[in-house]
Amino acid sequence: MADLTPGEIRELCMKNPKMRDRDLAEQHGLTEAQLVAAFVGQGTKRVVSHPDDLMEAAHDLGEVMALTRNAACVHEKIGTYDNYHPGAHAAMVLTDQIDLRIFPSHWVHAFMVEKEAQTGLRRSIQIFDAAGDAVHKIFLRDHSDLGSWDRLKSTLAINDQSQQIDVVPRKPVEAAKSDPAKVDILRKEWGRLTDTHQFLRLTSKLKMNRLGAYRIAGAPFVTPVRPASITKMLEALAERETEVMIFVGNKGCIQIHTGPIKTLKPMGPWQNVMDAQFSLHLRQDHVAEVWAVEKPTQRGPALSVEAFDAQGMLIFQVFGISKEGRDSRAAWSDIVAGLDSLQQEPAA
Repeated sequence: MADLTPGEIRELCMKNPKMRDRDLAEQHGLTEAQLVAAFVGQGTKRVVSHPDDLMEAAHDLGEVMALTRNAACVHEKIGTYDNYHPGAHAAMVLTDQIDLRIFPSHWVHAFMVEKEAQTGLRRSIQIFDAAGDAVHKIFLRDHSDLGSWDRLKSTLAINDQSQQIDVVPRKPVEAAKSDPAKVDILRKEWGRLTDTHQFLRLTSKLKMNRLGAYRIAGAPFVTPVRPASITKMLEALAERETEVMIFVGNKGCIQIHTGPIKTLKPMGPWQNVMDAQFSLHLRQDHVAEVWAVEKPTQRGPALSVEAFDAQGMLIFQVFGISKEGRDSRAAWSDIVAGLDSLQQEPAA
Protein backbone atom coordinates (compact mmCIF):
# COMPACT_ATOMS: atom_id res chain seq x y z
CA MET A 1 0.00 0.00 0.00
CA ALA A 2 1.36 3.42 -0.96
CA ASP A 3 2.77 5.57 1.85
CA LEU A 4 1.58 9.00 0.72
CA THR A 5 0.91 12.03 2.89
CA PRO A 6 -2.53 13.69 2.78
CA GLY A 7 -0.96 16.56 0.87
CA GLU A 8 0.46 14.21 -1.73
CA ILE A 9 -2.93 12.51 -2.08
CA ARG A 10 -4.65 15.88 -2.62
CA GLU A 11 -2.07 16.76 -5.25
CA LEU A 12 -2.82 13.48 -7.05
CA CYS A 13 -6.51 14.36 -7.07
CA MET A 14 -5.87 17.84 -8.44
CA LYS A 15 -3.77 16.37 -11.27
CA ASN A 16 -6.53 13.88 -12.14
CA PRO A 17 -9.77 15.85 -11.72
CA LYS A 18 -11.83 13.65 -14.07
CA MET A 19 -10.80 10.29 -12.61
CA ARG A 20 -13.21 8.57 -10.21
CA ASP A 21 -11.97 8.31 -6.62
CA ARG A 22 -12.08 4.52 -6.64
CA ASP A 23 -10.04 4.25 -9.85
CA LEU A 24 -7.49 6.84 -8.77
CA ALA A 25 -6.99 5.18 -5.39
CA GLU A 26 -6.52 1.75 -6.95
CA GLN A 27 -4.05 3.09 -9.52
CA HIS A 28 -1.82 4.48 -6.77
CA GLY A 29 -2.02 1.68 -4.21
CA LEU A 30 -4.39 3.58 -1.93
CA THR A 31 -7.87 2.86 -0.64
CA GLU A 32 -10.78 5.11 -1.50
CA ALA A 33 -11.30 5.96 2.18
CA GLN A 34 -7.71 7.21 2.48
CA LEU A 35 -8.25 9.42 -0.53
CA VAL A 36 -11.43 10.90 0.92
CA ALA A 37 -9.85 11.35 4.37
CA ALA A 38 -7.05 13.47 2.88
CA PHE A 39 -9.62 16.23 2.34
CA VAL A 40 -10.87 16.39 5.95
CA GLY A 41 -11.04 20.07 6.85
CA GLN A 42 -11.25 20.98 3.16
CA GLY A 43 -14.89 20.27 2.43
CA THR A 44 -14.88 16.87 4.13
CA LYS A 45 -15.77 15.99 7.72
CA ARG A 46 -15.38 12.70 9.58
CA VAL A 47 -18.69 11.60 11.11
CA VAL A 48 -20.16 8.73 13.09
CA SER A 49 -20.30 5.56 11.03
CA HIS A 50 -22.97 3.42 12.70
CA PRO A 51 -26.10 2.95 10.57
CA ASP A 52 -28.37 3.67 13.55
CA ASP A 53 -27.12 7.27 13.40
CA LEU A 54 -26.68 7.58 9.65
CA MET A 55 -30.05 6.16 8.59
CA GLU A 56 -31.90 8.64 10.82
CA ALA A 57 -29.76 11.40 9.34
CA ALA A 58 -30.44 10.20 5.81
CA HIS A 59 -34.19 10.32 6.49
CA ASP A 60 -33.89 14.01 7.43
CA LEU A 61 -32.25 14.80 4.08
CA GLY A 62 -35.40 14.00 2.09
CA GLU A 63 -34.99 12.80 -1.51
CA VAL A 64 -31.48 11.53 -2.19
CA MET A 65 -29.64 8.97 -4.30
CA ALA A 66 -28.55 5.74 -2.58
CA LEU A 67 -25.52 3.99 -4.05
CA THR A 68 -24.17 0.53 -3.27
CA ARG A 69 -21.50 -1.17 -5.35
CA ASN A 70 -18.93 -3.88 -5.62
CA ALA A 71 -15.93 -4.12 -7.94
CA ALA A 72 -18.06 -5.05 -10.96
CA CYS A 73 -21.47 -3.42 -10.49
CA VAL A 74 -22.96 -0.13 -9.25
CA HIS A 75 -26.59 0.09 -8.05
CA GLU A 76 -28.24 3.53 -7.68
CA LYS A 77 -31.74 4.35 -6.43
CA ILE A 78 -33.56 7.66 -6.00
CA GLY A 79 -35.82 7.93 -2.97
CA THR A 80 -36.17 8.74 0.71
CA TYR A 81 -34.71 6.75 3.61
CA ASP A 82 -37.45 5.52 5.92
CA ASN A 83 -38.75 2.48 7.80
CA TYR A 84 -35.36 1.67 9.32
CA HIS A 85 -35.11 -1.56 11.31
CA PRO A 86 -31.97 -1.67 13.50
CA GLY A 87 -30.14 -4.86 14.40
CA ALA A 88 -26.80 -5.78 15.95
CA HIS A 89 -25.83 -8.12 13.11
CA ALA A 90 -28.19 -7.03 10.33
CA ALA A 91 -30.37 -3.95 9.82
CA MET A 92 -32.77 -2.91 7.08
CA VAL A 93 -34.25 0.09 5.28
CA LEU A 94 -37.55 -0.94 3.74
CA THR A 95 -39.26 1.43 1.32
CA ASP A 96 -40.53 1.01 -2.23
CA GLN A 97 -37.60 3.07 -3.50
CA ILE A 98 -34.69 2.47 -1.12
CA ASP A 99 -34.44 -1.14 0.05
CA LEU A 100 -31.26 -2.07 1.95
CA ARG A 101 -29.83 -4.95 3.97
CA ILE A 102 -27.15 -3.49 6.23
CA PHE A 103 -24.38 -5.30 8.14
CA PRO A 104 -23.23 -2.78 10.77
CA SER A 105 -19.89 -4.39 11.67
CA HIS A 106 -18.57 -3.31 8.26
CA TRP A 107 -19.59 0.35 8.68
CA VAL A 108 -16.25 1.59 10.06
CA HIS A 109 -15.35 4.99 8.54
CA ALA A 110 -17.81 7.68 7.43
CA PHE A 111 -17.48 11.14 5.93
CA MET A 112 -19.70 14.03 4.93
CA VAL A 113 -18.21 15.30 1.67
CA GLU A 114 -18.70 18.56 -0.21
CA LYS A 115 -16.91 18.48 -3.54
CA GLU A 116 -17.05 20.74 -6.58
CA ALA A 117 -18.26 19.03 -9.75
CA GLN A 118 -19.19 20.23 -13.22
CA THR A 119 -22.80 20.57 -12.07
CA GLY A 120 -21.89 22.50 -8.93
CA LEU A 121 -21.22 21.52 -5.31
CA ARG A 122 -21.91 17.83 -4.78
CA ARG A 123 -22.79 16.71 -1.26
CA SER A 124 -22.60 13.13 -0.03
CA ILE A 125 -22.29 10.85 2.96
CA GLN A 126 -19.78 8.09 2.26
CA ILE A 127 -19.26 4.97 4.37
CA PHE A 128 -16.28 2.61 4.18
CA ASP A 129 -15.25 -0.68 5.74
CA ALA A 130 -12.11 -1.43 7.76
CA ALA A 131 -10.11 -2.01 4.57
CA GLY A 132 -11.12 1.39 3.20
CA ASP A 133 -13.53 0.07 0.56
CA ALA A 134 -16.85 1.82 -0.04
CA VAL A 135 -19.83 0.18 1.63
CA HIS A 136 -22.61 2.68 0.87
CA LYS A 137 -22.98 6.29 -0.30
CA ILE A 138 -25.80 8.83 -0.08
CA PHE A 139 -25.81 11.71 -2.58
CA LEU A 140 -27.96 14.79 -2.16
CA ARG A 141 -30.17 15.93 -5.03
CA ASP A 142 -31.74 19.24 -6.05
CA HIS A 143 -34.68 18.81 -3.69
CA SER A 144 -32.75 17.48 -0.69
CA ASP A 145 -33.00 19.38 2.61
CA LEU A 146 -29.86 21.56 2.79
CA GLY A 147 -30.87 22.87 6.20
CA SER A 148 -30.71 19.35 7.58
CA TRP A 149 -27.40 18.80 5.81
CA ASP A 150 -25.85 21.84 7.52
CA ARG A 151 -27.22 20.75 10.90
CA LEU A 152 -25.91 17.19 10.49
CA LYS A 153 -22.40 18.45 9.84
CA SER A 154 -22.34 19.41 13.51
CA THR A 155 -24.43 16.67 15.10
CA LEU A 156 -22.74 13.76 13.31
CA ALA A 157 -19.14 15.00 13.54
CA ILE A 158 -16.67 12.99 15.64
CA ASN A 159 -13.76 14.39 17.63
CA ASP A 160 -11.11 12.82 15.42
CA GLN A 161 -10.82 15.04 12.35
CA SER A 162 -7.41 13.84 11.20
CA GLN A 163 -6.62 13.47 7.51
CA GLN A 164 -5.23 9.97 7.86
CA ILE A 165 -7.03 6.75 8.77
CA ASP A 166 -5.84 3.29 9.67
CA VAL A 167 -6.93 0.59 7.25
CA VAL A 168 -6.49 -3.17 7.46
CA PRO A 169 -5.52 -5.42 4.55
CA ARG A 170 -8.47 -6.29 2.32
CA LYS A 171 -9.60 -9.88 2.77
CA PRO A 172 -9.54 -11.79 -0.52
CA VAL A 173 -12.79 -13.08 -1.99
CA GLU A 174 -13.51 -16.62 -0.84
CA ALA A 175 -13.05 -18.94 -3.80
CA ALA A 176 -15.68 -21.54 -4.64
CA LYS A 177 -15.76 -24.13 -1.87
CA SER A 178 -17.52 -27.46 -2.35
CA ASP A 179 -17.39 -31.07 -1.21
CA PRO A 180 -18.49 -33.52 -3.93
CA ALA A 181 -18.65 -36.27 -1.31
CA LYS A 182 -21.61 -34.43 0.23
CA VAL A 183 -23.49 -33.73 -2.99
CA ASP A 184 -26.28 -36.17 -2.13
CA ILE A 185 -26.84 -34.45 1.23
CA LEU A 186 -26.75 -31.05 -0.47
CA ARG A 187 -29.36 -32.06 -3.02
CA LYS A 188 -31.60 -33.73 -0.42
CA GLU A 189 -31.51 -30.74 1.95
CA TRP A 190 -31.85 -28.27 -0.94
CA GLY A 191 -35.10 -29.95 -1.92
CA ARG A 192 -36.41 -29.40 1.61
CA LEU A 193 -35.83 -25.62 1.73
CA THR A 194 -38.85 -23.49 2.58
CA ASP A 195 -37.14 -20.08 2.38
CA THR A 196 -34.26 -18.78 0.29
CA HIS A 197 -32.54 -17.45 3.43
CA GLN A 198 -32.02 -21.02 4.61
CA PHE A 199 -29.65 -21.75 1.74
CA LEU A 200 -26.51 -20.13 3.16
CA ARG A 201 -27.06 -21.88 6.47
CA LEU A 202 -27.22 -25.16 4.56
CA THR A 203 -24.00 -24.53 2.65
CA SER A 204 -22.22 -23.40 5.82
CA LYS A 205 -23.30 -26.58 7.62
CA LEU A 206 -21.83 -28.63 4.75
CA LYS A 207 -18.57 -26.58 4.76
CA MET A 208 -19.35 -25.18 1.32
CA ASN A 209 -20.23 -21.73 -0.02
CA ARG A 210 -22.76 -20.47 -2.53
CA LEU A 211 -20.70 -20.83 -5.70
CA GLY A 212 -19.19 -24.14 -4.62
CA ALA A 213 -22.65 -25.58 -4.07
CA TYR A 214 -23.85 -24.34 -7.47
CA ARG A 215 -20.94 -26.01 -9.22
CA ILE A 216 -21.82 -29.49 -7.95
CA ALA A 217 -25.60 -29.44 -7.39
CA GLY A 218 -26.66 -30.11 -10.97
CA ALA A 219 -30.18 -30.13 -12.42
CA PRO A 220 -32.90 -29.40 -11.49
CA PHE A 221 -31.40 -27.02 -8.94
CA VAL A 222 -28.93 -25.09 -11.12
CA THR A 223 -28.22 -24.47 -14.79
CA PRO A 224 -24.98 -22.82 -15.97
CA VAL A 225 -25.62 -19.91 -18.34
CA ARG A 226 -23.32 -18.26 -20.87
CA PRO A 227 -22.05 -14.96 -19.41
CA ALA A 228 -22.90 -13.19 -22.69
CA SER A 229 -26.55 -14.00 -22.00
CA ILE A 230 -26.69 -11.26 -19.36
CA THR A 231 -27.28 -8.68 -22.09
CA LYS A 232 -30.00 -10.89 -23.55
CA MET A 233 -31.63 -11.09 -20.12
CA LEU A 234 -31.57 -7.32 -19.58
CA GLU A 235 -32.88 -6.65 -23.08
CA ALA A 236 -35.76 -9.09 -22.54
CA LEU A 237 -36.62 -7.49 -19.18
CA ALA A 238 -36.70 -4.04 -20.77
CA GLU A 239 -38.65 -5.15 -23.83
CA ARG A 240 -41.31 -7.02 -21.83
CA GLU A 241 -41.33 -4.58 -18.88
CA THR A 242 -41.13 -7.55 -16.52
CA GLU A 243 -40.83 -6.61 -12.87
CA VAL A 244 -37.92 -8.21 -11.01
CA MET A 245 -35.79 -7.74 -7.91
CA ILE A 246 -32.15 -6.83 -8.63
CA PHE A 247 -29.70 -7.30 -5.74
CA VAL A 248 -26.20 -5.76 -5.73
CA GLY A 249 -24.01 -5.68 -2.67
CA ASN A 250 -20.78 -5.98 -0.77
CA LYS A 251 -19.89 -7.23 2.71
CA GLY A 252 -21.50 -4.24 4.40
CA CYS A 253 -24.63 -3.52 2.37
CA ILE A 254 -27.00 -5.05 -0.18
CA GLN A 255 -29.22 -2.74 -2.23
CA ILE A 256 -32.37 -3.95 -4.01
CA HIS A 257 -34.38 -2.58 -6.93
CA THR A 258 -37.92 -3.90 -7.28
CA GLY A 259 -39.73 -3.12 -10.53
CA PRO A 260 -39.10 -3.06 -14.28
CA ILE A 261 -36.12 -1.69 -16.16
CA LYS A 262 -36.62 0.43 -19.26
CA THR A 263 -33.56 2.09 -20.76
CA LEU A 264 -30.36 0.21 -21.63
CA LYS A 265 -27.26 2.13 -22.76
CA PRO A 266 -24.15 -0.01 -23.35
CA MET A 267 -20.85 1.87 -23.29
CA GLY A 268 -17.58 0.00 -23.81
CA PRO A 269 -17.36 -2.85 -21.29
CA TRP A 270 -20.25 -1.36 -19.28
CA GLN A 271 -23.91 -2.26 -19.67
CA ASN A 272 -26.01 0.50 -18.14
CA VAL A 273 -29.61 0.74 -17.01
CA MET A 274 -30.48 4.46 -17.06
CA ASP A 275 -34.00 4.95 -15.70
CA ALA A 276 -35.49 7.91 -13.86
CA GLN A 277 -35.37 6.34 -10.38
CA PHE A 278 -32.91 3.48 -10.90
CA SER A 279 -29.50 3.08 -12.53
CA LEU A 280 -27.30 0.02 -12.84
CA HIS A 281 -23.74 -0.02 -14.18
CA LEU A 282 -22.35 -3.50 -14.88
CA ARG A 283 -18.84 -4.38 -16.06
CA GLN A 284 -19.81 -7.20 -18.41
CA ASP A 285 -16.17 -8.19 -18.91
CA HIS A 286 -15.96 -9.02 -15.19
CA VAL A 287 -18.71 -11.63 -15.40
CA ALA A 288 -17.03 -15.07 -15.42
CA GLU A 289 -19.85 -17.40 -14.32
CA VAL A 290 -23.64 -17.14 -14.46
CA TRP A 291 -26.09 -19.59 -12.90
CA ALA A 292 -29.85 -19.96 -13.11
CA VAL A 293 -30.79 -21.19 -9.65
CA GLU A 294 -34.05 -22.61 -8.33
CA LYS A 295 -34.81 -22.89 -4.62
CA PRO A 296 -38.09 -24.20 -3.16
CA THR A 297 -40.03 -21.87 -0.85
CA GLN A 298 -43.43 -21.87 0.84
CA ARG A 299 -44.67 -19.60 -1.97
CA GLY A 300 -43.37 -21.84 -4.72
CA PRO A 301 -40.00 -22.01 -6.51
CA ALA A 302 -37.73 -18.96 -6.32
CA LEU A 303 -35.81 -18.65 -9.59
CA SER A 304 -32.75 -16.41 -9.77
CA VAL A 305 -29.98 -15.54 -12.20
CA GLU A 306 -26.70 -14.95 -10.38
CA ALA A 307 -23.37 -13.69 -11.74
CA PHE A 308 -19.87 -14.15 -10.32
CA ASP A 309 -16.46 -12.79 -11.25
CA ALA A 310 -13.31 -14.83 -11.84
CA GLN A 311 -12.41 -14.77 -8.14
CA GLY A 312 -15.84 -16.09 -7.11
CA MET A 313 -17.34 -12.79 -5.94
CA LEU A 314 -21.12 -12.53 -6.27
CA ILE A 315 -21.76 -9.57 -8.60
CA PHE A 316 -25.57 -9.51 -8.69
CA GLN A 317 -28.73 -11.59 -8.32
CA VAL A 318 -32.04 -11.17 -10.15
CA PHE A 319 -35.28 -12.74 -8.85
CA GLY A 320 -38.88 -12.72 -10.01
CA ILE A 321 -41.44 -11.02 -7.74
CA SER A 322 -43.77 -13.29 -5.76
CA LYS A 323 -45.90 -10.74 -3.91
CA GLU A 324 -49.63 -11.24 -3.85
CA GLY A 325 -51.19 -9.28 -6.71
CA ARG A 326 -47.74 -8.59 -8.14
CA ASP A 327 -46.41 -11.98 -9.27
CA SER A 328 -43.91 -11.85 -12.14
CA ARG A 329 -42.53 -15.37 -11.69
CA ALA A 330 -44.10 -16.87 -14.83
CA ALA A 331 -42.84 -14.05 -17.07
CA TRP A 332 -39.42 -14.17 -15.40
CA SER A 333 -39.19 -17.96 -15.82
CA ASP A 334 -39.90 -17.52 -19.53
CA ILE A 335 -37.02 -15.06 -19.86
CA VAL A 336 -34.62 -17.34 -17.96
CA ALA A 337 -35.64 -20.33 -20.09
CA GLY A 338 -34.57 -18.36 -23.18
CA LEU A 339 -31.02 -17.77 -21.96
CA ASP A 340 -28.13 -19.70 -23.52
CA SER A 341 -27.20 -22.50 -21.15
CA LEU A 342 -23.85 -24.28 -20.96
CA GLN A 343 -23.51 -28.04 -20.90
CA GLN A 344 -22.89 -29.04 -17.29
CA GLU A 345 -21.06 -32.15 -16.24
CA PRO A 346 -23.13 -34.47 -14.03
CA ALA A 347 -22.53 -33.92 -10.32
CA ALA A 348 -19.85 -36.22 -8.95
